[in-house]
Amino acid sequence: MKIRYIYLLISAALLSTAVSCKKSLDESNINPNASENAQPDYLLTAAIKANADTYWGTANNLGASLLFVQHIAKIQYTDPDRYIFTNASFSDLWSVGYAKGIINLNQIIKLADAASNPNYKGVALVLRSWIFTTLTDQYGDIPYTQAGNIDEYLLPKYDAQRDVYLGILADLKTAQDALDPSGKAIAGDIIYANSIASWKKFANSLRLRVALRIADREPELARQTIAAVAAEGTGYISANSETAQLAYKASPNQNPISNLFDTRPDEYRVSKTLIDQLTALNDPRLAIYAQKAVATQTYTGAANGLSANLPGKDQVSKLGTYFIAPTAPAVIISYAEVLFDRAEAAARGLSGENAATLYSQAVEASLTQYGVSTADITAYKASAAVQYNSANYKKSIGDQKWIALYGQGLEAWTEWRRLDYPQLSPAVAGALNGAIPVRYIYPGTEQSLNPNGYKAAVAHQGADALTTKLWFDVN
Repeated sequence: MKIRYIYLLISAALLSTAVSCKKSLDESNINPNASENAQPDYLLTAAIKANADTYWGTANNLGASLLFVQHIAKIQYTDPDRYIFTNASFSDLWSVGYAKGIINLNQIIKLADAASNPNYKGVALVLRSWIFTTLTDQYGDIPYTQAGNIDEYLLPKYDAQRDVYLGILADLKTAQDALDPSGKAIAGDIIYANSIASWKKFANSLRLRVALRIADREPELARQTIAAVAAEGTGYISANSETAQLAYKASPNQNPISNLFDTRPDEYRVSKTLIDQLTALNDPRLAIYAQKAVATQTYTGAANGLSANLPGKDQVSKLGTYFIAPTAPAVIISYAEVLFDRAEAAARGLSGENAATLYSQAVEASLTQYGVSTADITAYKASAAVQYNSANYKKSIGDQKWIALYGQGLEAWTEWRRLDYPQLSPAVAGALNGAIPVRYIYPGTEQSLNPNGYKAAVAHQGADALTTKLWFDVN
């Protein structure tokens, strides 16, 4: 008994020492100048900035989707323009979207509920819905219902793309109901300067975007969504001044494309596909989207996917100075896009609006967005090649929307996959046997870190390949 008593004393002393050491370590790791509790305004700013940078930056925009949709071409290191990638190539969108987007926004929602501030919750849900839409648009099946909750789901399941879109629509409806311009104020909003009324329009505009994502598969659900937006009454983004975008500032907070061109000015040029189309239409945006080639002083595009006989850097057009300026905005959803979406909804019979009128307004909104003169707008819209064709609304809307979405690679690529216009030819020396990529492959880390989720997604969706069509892409 005496030996046992001594053993218990020693054990208690060791336990006390361990607890004391842990307490000391905990205290020594506290930053006395930082808050121990996450603040929703800081989390909101961080989530917006990180995800806008990723959405607009090199890995997902210049180095992938803008090449696929042939807004941009590469004249150096052309593997990406030939569709040659590894399973590490598309990890940036995934890692930032979840780690610096979904997790932070989930935390804002928890803090908002605890502080009884539904406006923070509504804004976080809108942003989270945008990020989830961007993720599923590119990869297909993704972690959704269990995402961003590491304490409970270390290895989250992958949800089918259909379920993700429907969940996003439900979240946006919840956000719309929560957002109240007369309610508690928020801070940290670097998109709309804390204007809740603007976020309500943003929410509805995203609902319309997602409704059209599902329209070929679930037309009745799309119609119900659009009818619900109309009944809610807030409306959509209704002016260029209401476009959802992050306005960048001078270095070091400059646009990521501008940052890239500061150090690598001769890797990218405007695609021949785009310049040829703008030239054929006598489109006044040509001088905004591109610069004249130095050697010829003409607008000359570079062919996509060359492996040899690459043009000299002075023989082809650089991106327009607007897009490589430090302060060029990262557009999330523009007024022009919303009008094109409304036109398509009307053409599909999903609303009672006039498709031709909305299409004309969309074209004008895009031109106005870049400061085109009234006279040039009138002349352009009068062109027979620009007139709305009700017999083939996908071509009219698809062609003009592709032009209007210049610079927004992920959105332009998604709309091309959905509408099948414009009709693009694959890269000259493309590596996909005459095909253009129609999805991102999953990050290689998913195969090792979440193998069961990854395998289930591949079994449900199809091969983890650039050529596997996603659920929304029916044609």
